[in-house]
This record gives sequence, structure tokens and C-alpha cells, in this order.
Amino acid sequence: MTQSIRYLKTRDRVRLAWASLGAGPPLVKAANWLSHLTYDLESPIWRHWIEFLGGHFRLIRYDERGSGMSDWEVDDLSQERWADDLEAVIEASDPGEQFTLLGISQGAAVAVMYAVRHPERISRLILYGGYGRGWAHRPDLEGYRRYRAIVDLAQLGWGKDNPAFRQLFTAQFVPGANAEQINWFNDLCQRTTTPEIAARLLTARGELDVRALLPLVRTPTLVLHARHDEIVPFEAGKRMAAEIANAEFVPLESRNHILLSEEPAWARFRDAVLEFTGRPRGGVVEDPLLGSLSPREREILAAVVAGRNNSEIGAALFVSEKTVRNSLTRIFEKLGVRTRTQAAVLARDLGFVPPGEG
Repeated sequence: MTQSIRYLKTRDRVRLAWASLGAGPPLVKAANWLSHLTYDLESPIWRHWIEFLGGHFRLIRYDERGSGMSDWEVDDLSQERWADDLEAVIEASDPGEQFTLLGISQGAAVAVMYAVRHPERISRLILYGGYGRGWAHRPDLEGYRRYRAIVDLAQLGWGKDNPAFRQLFTAQFVPGANAEQINWFNDLCQRTTTPEIAARLLTARGELDVRALLPLVRTPTLVLHARHDEIVPFEAGKRMAAEIANAEFVPLESRNHILLSEEPAWARFRDAVLEFTGRPRGGVVEDPLLGSLSPREREILAAVVAGRNNSEIGAALFVSEKTVRNSLTRIFEKLGVRTRTQAAVLARDLGFVPPGEG
């Protein structure tokens, strides 16, 4: 899939990489462990997630601070900073007045924080595999000791050529994975962060606590959780759904924290998300003319539909007016039109949904 990758700089001067792909109503995905905007498109673990979401929405996602294409060496890994980063990505990507917000695993807590801060922005909230409190706040002493040991192992063996240390994480995240999927996830861990940052990220996950915010969520919410999840207990998902007013809860029959493409739980997840958001199950049906446009050409066409001139488009996309003119020439050729007005009318007639609408 073709995507557009950009960078922003946070208030504490950390560079975050974010990406946009697909067409349709906007869906913002809060960051989760671990991601890489480029490698994920090739991934047998994450590719089907991105293809599904990008096939039905304008998908906006980012690599969290400390991993992927974002800055690795960072000072602050607190939950407040995670929420600030999500706000920065939303501001930079401009998904429109309202959008769907998706939180997976730790990203579910961050999504809850944003939904409470900005209830007017969220049309739908989707939480998968999430939890309201990290392992440091749980009464299970044995679980605490086990998690603490994993943090220590990550710091000692994460960067080694022998994948045995990272295999501990893979075996819990995707216990149902095949050899290709296991090898890819092992490699992703090493490619996306350092041993020190991995240990710090895991520790920060353990300290997370948004229990007090759950009753404050007023956005229509869908909570999904794998019944035999080995990373986040099923009870944690049930508890989140119970604390959020009128939240819909969907149990999924799986052991995997990251649902794999071939398991029935993934099909159930897709159906539940599409039903909750009111999207057609067949995906976005689009005219071939529109399908011939590149992501950048789609952005420019969206600006034309919105009535912006070349100078305004160039400023918004950080390109020269000459680049905009050249792009418009190619767009007109592909659409078989001669003027901006004709392009805008044809785009609307063909069902083109500019980013931020839907």
C-alpha cells in the first residue's frame, strides 16, 4: 500500500514520524508496542491490519517516541507525554472536526485520555486488547515479579544476535504464529528500538493508570478483547467496557494479543468494527479514475474540491506552486478534464471523499 510519511516535532523537541494512507472517513490509531511505519507494510503480523483499516478509512498512524522511525533517545516516556504526542499527530494530520479513534493494547489508555480531553472531536472510540491499569498497579505479586523479570531480560538481551530473549515477547504476543510470523516479530523488536528504551517502555506500560478516566468517557465506544490473551488479561478488557458508559463489548476467541489474518477472530474483529462505524463490508468501492491517483495527487484534488488556490495548497503541503501546477496537470490528464471546476465536479460525482470528511 502507498502511504505518505511525515515528521512533526513535539513540544519537548522529539521528532515523531506519522503516516497517512487510504481514503474514506478518518481513523486515527494511537501508537502501540512496537511499530515501524515502513516495515509494518511488509509484516505478516501487521499488514492485514493496515490493509483492512486503509481499505475503509483514511488511516493515520505514527511510531511512538522511542521506537520505529520516531526519535529513539528520549527523556520522557510518561502516559501524559503519550497523550500529548497523540494530540500533536492529530493536529498535524488534520483529520477533520470529528474522526474515529482506535487504541490497541497500551494505545487504548492513550485513546481514553484523548477522548476525555477532547470529547467533541471523537465520533467513535474503538479499544482492542486494552487495559486501564498497568502491571505495577495490579495485586498479583507473581505477575508483577514475572513482568519485572521480562523487563530485566529485555535490558540484558534485546540487542543480541541470538533472538532467544526477544522470543519471550513474541511467544506471548502471538502464541499462534507460524515460523515466518515469529521470525518477523523477533526482527521487528530489534529493528525498532534499543535494549534500554525497550526496558523503559515496558516499565512505563506497567505504571500506566487511567481507571479514573474511564467513567468520564462520553463517546460511543466499542471494546474488543481476545478471550485467552496472554499479554493483557481478558478481565482487563471486560473491566474497561464495564467502566465506560454504554460501551459495547465483543469477546474474541483467540490466544493472540495481535490477531492474525488466518484466524476466525480476525474476521469477527473486522465485522464488529465495520458495523460499529457504519462502513460497508465490501470496503471502499472507488472508480478506477480515482484509483489511478497517487496519495499526493489525492491530497491536491481534495484541496481543489475544498476551493483552495495553488498558493494555499502549496503552503499546506510544504511544496512550491510549480509543483502544485505540475501535479494538477497530471491529475487533469488522469481524470480527462481541463479545469479545476471540472475536476471538482467529477470527483464529487465519482464519490471521492476528501481526507477529513466522511
